[in-house]
Amino acid sequence: MSPRRVLALAQLANSIGDGAYLVTSALYFARIIGLTPTQIGFGLTLGWAVGALAGIPIGRLADRHGPRGVAVLLAVTTATAVASFVLVRSFAVFVLVACLYGTAQTGLSAVRQALLAGLIEPAKRTEVRAVLQATLNGGLAVGAALGGLALHLDTREAYLTLFLLDAAGFLAAALALLRLPAVPAVPSRRRLAVLRDRPYALVTLINTVMLFYMPLLSLVVPLWIAQRTSVPTWLVSVLLVINTAGVLLFQVRVARRVQGLPDASRSVRHAGLVMLAACMVFALSATGSSAWLAAAVLLIAMALQVLGEMLQAAGAWEISFALAPDDKHGEYQGFFGTSVAMARMLGPVVLTTVVMGWGAAGWLVVGAGFLVAGLAMAPAVRWAERSRTRTDTSAQPASPE
Repeated sequence: MSPRRVLALAQLANSIGDGAYLVTSALYFARIIGLTPTQIGFGLTLGWAVGALAGIPIGRLADRHGPRGVAVLLAVTTATAVASFVLVRSFAVFVLVACLYGTAQTGLSAVRQALLAGLIEPAKRTEVRAVLQATLNGGLAVGAALGGLALHLDTREAYLTLFLLDAAGFLAAALALLRLPAVPAVPSRRRLAVLRDRPYALVTLINTVMLFYMPLLSLVVPLWIAQRTSVPTWLVSVLLVINTAGVLLFQVRVARRVQGLPDASRSVRHAGLVMLAACMVFALSATGSSAWLAAAVLLIAMALQVLGEMLQAAGAWEISFALAPDDKHGEYQGFFGTSVAMARMLGPVVLTTVVMGWGAAGWLVVGAGFLVAGLAMAPAVRWAERSRTRTDTSAQPASPE
């Protein structure tokens, strides 16, 4: 089996359980364990913060010892963390398990990127990454359906079954990753070189802002629909289907158009424009119109949002691969992956404060943030390219006279 198919199989194996986890975890923590919303929010936020800090050293570990073995270890660790949630009975233990989960998940995502970079030729990396993203969304959709069944049953046994399913999925992913050929380790004497790469840090910061779209569908849009529109709340599930189906059907096609850094920068710029348009349309859904018209507006907004998401993802993948040194993909992907953890940690607070607090004006502010970040990516990438060229030139031995 080709590395591309094995990577996709591993992605599918754990994404089904992840979909069930995302749908049911909050209610499990609240109803079964008995945690308050504040405790849940604090524990998960701290977990992702620890994961963000751990991403870089985990990536460096993958460079020094080979990404395949580290990826397998992290998949097993994630399975252990998910299974440990079943045993949680107190807030203190919940926080510890949440930190283990956040660290393992963030590290696994980064090391998978390094593994992909080591196994797939540069010209095909973004396309293969798009295939994995489409596979992820397909698995999440199946898992979300299973999660919906558990929510309907609303029993301890149903929740525990899905948590164990998620753990089993990560174990299956670990077994699949073992079938990949080993990627040679590339030890480097320079310690955490990415922390001194200011252009790459700026690119990562811009990507973090662009990734603030992630809490929109899972948190902000449901709250907006419930509190600011006359639309029935079940429309949230329809919007989720549109988002998942859009990525599943079109992400690979969008990614194939990105061939090199100029295309990637252009893709992120277009993503900022499309996300601005999506935010403007979301704002229109609360203008006091009929429920049917508001629903139609929300459907249009979601179609724009998923297009912006796909454009952003394709551009960001190409940028993260192309700007990383060949011998430091684990370290650089670990750093770039912190943008996901930071967006998950900061996005809910920022977006709910701005959108739910300021209403339609808040949507415009959020859209303007996407636009500015999208426009800033191209000059940041050009700076990073110039910096890489100077670094590569200085690293070459002087020619004999």
